[in-house]
This record gives sequence, structure tokens and C-alpha cells, in this order.
Amino acid sequence: MDKKSARLKRARRGRAKMRELQAVRLSVYRTPRHIYAQIIAPEGNQVLATASTLDKDLRSGSTGNVEAAGKVGQLIAERAKALGVSAVAFDRSGYKYHGRVKALAEAAREGGLEF
Repeated sequence: MDKKSARLKRARRGRAKMRELQAVRLSVYRTPRHIYAQIIAPEGNQVLATASTLDKDLRSGSTGNVEAAGKVGQLIAERAKALGVSAVAFDRSGYKYHGRVKALAEAAREGGLEF
């Protein structure tokens, strides 16, 4: 099993549990250059809010580091609060909970999201 398929297998396991609990998800996807976050409806069929390092506010400067991930976490928390979403399940998409993924999660918590 290669690295990508192992990560996707871990992601599938977590997402199955979140779907069973009917939880709104905060899903994270990362590439070496950017990081993306989405708030997804409990059914999994609708994206409620998005934020990434591709947003005009965050595009300037370095986009592939922990600081940029923290800014994305703050931005997704603001957008979720504007929609009235305060509790989410954190979908780390099979990535380890450290580095940029951890920075995004902690910034989202500081922004008012509960998970």
C-alpha cells in the first residue's frame, strides 16, 4: 500500500464515523504549497464555507507554513460563526495531527469553533 492510499483509508474510517454521528465537518486538505479548509453539511452533500491560502487576503507572503495555516483556521472559524455553526467534527483527512494541520485546528478553536 502506498502512502496516499494509506492516508485515504485512514480518512475514510474517520469520515464514516462522522457521517454516523450526523456531525458538521471541518475538513482539511493540504498540499506542499497551500492548505484548504471546508465546513461540510452533515449529509456530506453541501459545502457551507471554505477558506484557503488562495484567498486574496492570505495569498501574499508564504502560504505553505504553520503561520498561514493558522490564518486559514481563523478565517474558517469566522465564516462558520457567520453561518451560525459553532460545533463541528474535525476531519483531518488522514493526515497526522501536527504541524500545519494542528495549527489550523488550534486557530479554529481560538476563533470560537468547538470540536
